[in-house]
Amino acid sequence: MNYHGLFSFLVFLNFFGSVFAQVEITSELHKTFQKKDSLLFEAGFNNCELSTLERLLTEDIEFYHDQSGVQNKEEFLSAMRENICSSPERKPIRKLTPETMKVFPLYDNGKLYGVIQEGKHEFYIKEPSRELYKTSTALFSILWVKENDRWKAKRIYSYHHQPE
Repeated sequence: MNYHGLFSFLVFLNFFGSVFAQVEITSELHKTFQKKDSLLFEAGFNNCELSTLERLLTEDIEFYHDQSGVQNKEEFLSAMRENICSSPERKPIRKLTPETMKVFPLYDNGKLYGVIQEGKHEFYIKEPSRELYKTSTALFSILWVKENDRWKAKRIYSYHHQPE
């Protein structure tokens, strides 16, 4: 993209960013995605309920991580099983920084078909006989789409990981 194209795109984003703003934190849509976040991360990541996690993902999910690359559904679930859920003696825990969560609705001719959820999350390690301790923070974005009236994560981005 040339300079003129980039400038035009930024003007477009700035204009439409003010028109299509995030929903209020008191809205039902925001509350819905607070629950989805909890299912995805509290049940799936923290408690390793992988069947719950799998039901929340589209078949063509893509997970983008700034340190471990791109994964499809099979690779993502395998990495969860082998890395996140394999060692109860040193279990990674994810916590949402609640005030950072934003929800942006996506419409097609007035019909809600998707949502972009973004925010900041913190990662901890849980070990027996030791206080939970923070290891890093990162930003995340999730594209949720409706499939048969159910919200499913289609694209997940976890990036800007910073050690604590």
